[in-house]
Amino acid sequence: MAEKYTNQYINRELSWLQFNARVLQEASDNTVPLLERLRFIGIFSNNLDEFFKVRYATIKRIDLAGKDGKNVLKGTTASKLLEKITAIVIKQQEESLKAIDVIKEELKQRGIFIIDENQVTLDQDAFVRNYFVSKVSPALVTYILNDLEKFPHLKDSVAYLAVKLVLKEKIPKEGRISKILQQTTKEKIYALIEIPKDTDRFVVLPEKNGKQYIIILDDLIRYCMHINFSIFDYISASAHMIKITRDAQLDFDNDLSKSFIQKISSSVKSRRDGEPVRFVYDQTIEKDTLNFLMEKMGVDNTDSIIPGGKYHNRRDYMDFPDLGDESLVYQQMKPLAIPDLVLQGSLLDKIAKKDFLQYTPYHTFSYTVKFLRESAIDPKVKSIKITIYRLANISHIASSLINAAKNGKNVLVQIELQARFDEAANIRYAEQMQREGVNLIFGVTGLKVHCKACVIEREERGKLKRYGFISTGNFNESTAKIYTDYTLFTTNEDILKETNRIFNFFEINYKTYRYKHLLVSPHYTRSSLVKLIDKEIGNISKGVPASIKLKLNSLSDYDMIDKLYEASRAGVKIDLIIRGICCLIPGIPGMSENIRAISVVDKFLEHPRLYIFQNGGNPKVYISSADWMTRNLDRRVEISCPIYDEDIKLELIDTFNICWSDNVKARKLSKDQDNAYIRNDKEKVRSQIATYDYYLKKLGN
Repeated sequence: MAEKYTNQYINRELSWLQFNARVLQEASDNTVPLLERLRFIGIFSNNLDEFFKVRYATIKRIDLAGKDGKNVLKGTTASKLLEKITAIVIKQQEESLKAIDVIKEELKQRGIFIIDENQVTLDQDAFVRNYFVSKVSPALVTYILNDLEKFPHLKDSVAYLAVKLVLKEKIPKEGRISKILQQTTKEKIYALIEIPKDTDRFVVLPEKNGKQYIIILDDLIRYCMHINFSIFDYISASAHMIKITRDAQLDFDNDLSKSFIQKISSSVKSRRDGEPVRFVYDQTIEKDTLNFLMEKMGVDNTDSIIPGGKYHNRRDYMDFPDLGDESLVYQQMKPLAIPDLVLQGSLLDKIAKKDFLQYTPYHTFSYTVKFLRESAIDPKVKSIKITIYRLANISHIASSLINAAKNGKNVLVQIELQARFDEAANIRYAEQMQREGVNLIFGVTGLKVHCKACVIEREERGKLKRYGFISTGNFNESTAKIYTDYTLFTTNEDILKETNRIFNFFEINYKTYRYKHLLVSPHYTRSSLVKLIDKEIGNISKGVPASIKLKLNSLSDYDMIDKLYEASRAGVKIDLIIRGICCLIPGIPGMSENIRAISVVDKFLEHPRLYIFQNGGNPKVYISSADWMTRNLDRRVEISCPIYDEDIKLELIDTFNICWSDNVKARKLSKDQDNAYIRNDKEKVRSQIATYDYYLKKLGN
């Protein structure tokens, strides 16, 4: 184990915030198309929402339990960490507001104006009013707070307008309105307007003189306040946005009569009642309105109270309209075909002869869908087994599996109902597949099933032959367009026989299998990785060159970090490409001087996990669903698959090296956590573009 150093690790939560800062950097990068910059603001905001729902909420529970959490949080207490997070988030929110202002100014120069309620012209007035009356008003939920004995339950991450109406002095003496006013200071009415989620957040107004105008729904509502509150006689009205983020922890009941689907469904519904962990408000809100709300809501200083800008739920910027100008968005890269694997023919016949690698979104995801569609109608295919973690809203994967069941195939689906924030969608598909005759497994008690694998059995010459694929990412048509992921199509019997054992484990949990080829969590991944690292350390002692190259989403397991530190001190060269959390500190003399680490944030989300061990000149290469996090190594079912095809092995090493050579979108990870871009005198390499060109060239050859 590594010798202990001061500040040996970077705190996980603080490292994650630095990842989100890299996302925010993209929003401020003037080389990124303008509307894509707005969308990065949306991604930044959505990431932050999920962070507070999950990670901040976890730390808050530690704090409320009266524990300092030092063992878990490595060197800091829960209360101090909450303070640090809040301070960093406030600063990042300020930076995001500045980025939006800059983007808006640049859009103006392109003849695109995002206007507010004070900038609506007489020409636009009729359109705005009609839009409000016909499309917005019917969907509005308005609470008159003075008239309510109990404050309404605010929904998680839904934006509300906190309204204050200052009334004229003349007060009606009879009727319901009088009753409302008598319960107030007789001068003000406080109200909440729930911003409807199913109405477009950005309303495109009629074009005028070649200029385009967009008004945000919140401002359109502000402009039409007099329509919404027409029954009140007021002299002024103000509306400021607020938002609550709630703890997203799922709590399960112990009712044995309920099915697992029912328990998950019930827990998802109860999530909306989770404890608030963040209260965000427009910092220009009047003090009396803010005090009124906080008192009624019971928000206190244990919640993260974040002063923000005029608009919340900025994640909606991810769906900002394209406006028909291609120069405002990324140039489209048409997904490529895989050489020698033709979609029009039989994939199974081709895969029977050799392995193929699909690398989405550079390659089309259609190969995965085609594999299942072909299997669903092939009379020779007898069974299909597949793991599902996150499905697309409209899933061709699910429809193919249902089709297979209807054709008499034995279809077994392990579906993870606890895939965070996708539980409802997975429940919907699980119920649909169950109705159509698909056999479902809901995992292993205490373990999430995060591996991505499929095995089919096909009768050939009187025997069953296995075909299958193993992937680093979800079988999801939507995310495959923006997530980079590897999928191996193979008939390798050693690999697929062991993959089949994992499906057996799902059905018979008490039986543990041995694996010679796959690295499988929770039983063997950690110990296998330690042996692979030890092999590189041993090669150094023999005078044999040794190196480790890892591409991960996150690196936060302290024991594995210590092992990498040990390898570094032994002289093993280690290169890390980590998209998100990296608790390891590279480049520290005596601890990690042989470790270099970068992060790439660009058009696509870097999602694959790739392990490359030099192994004395005969590299061992694995694609994996597992990050080097404690949960992936010890509390989930994961698969790391060895690559035996030499051409594919070389291809994976090539794509790693292309990413490593990035000097446009790569940032250096260091103890300073300053997200400094990597710049050098070498030829410019933007790795995602270079990777596409690499595959384009392969296709040409």
